Amino acid sequence: MSKGFGADNDDLRVLVRKSEMKKLMKEYRRLQKYQKSSMFQAAKLYGKETAIDKLIDKYGIDSEALE
Repeated sequence: MSKGFGADNDDLRVLVRKSEMKKLMKEYRRLQKYQKSSMFQAAKLYGKETAIDKLIDKYGIDSEALE
């Protein structure tokens, strides 16, 4: 597995506003709940492009996350 960001610099810090983090976590939870729904499963079986598919197309998929 790669060392990821900050492989050369172990003192890397990122500041994120709490309000932005709350928005991100809320969106993540919404998408996780959607993935577990029967509507998502039906859309996948029908062949429709879902919101998850759109995000994967836009940002790609991390191959290391699948390992």
